[in-house]
Amino acid sequence: MNKKETIQKISVLIETYCEDCLLKKHFREEKGKRYAHSFCINQCTIGEKIKQIGEKLT
Repeated sequence: MNKKETIQKISVLIETYCEDCLLKKHFREEKGKRYAHSFCINQCTIGEKIKQIGEKLT
């Protein structure tokens, strides 16, 4: 998979699952932006998938 395909795959995941995520919205309101971001990266299954795909870019 080349760099362009990798970025497109990540964009599709974000558009499909992250843009209207209720958990992200809830955590931003209740615990703040930093906590919500940390949750998405470290605990959310989609965030973990994005992280795995993104590691191929380096």
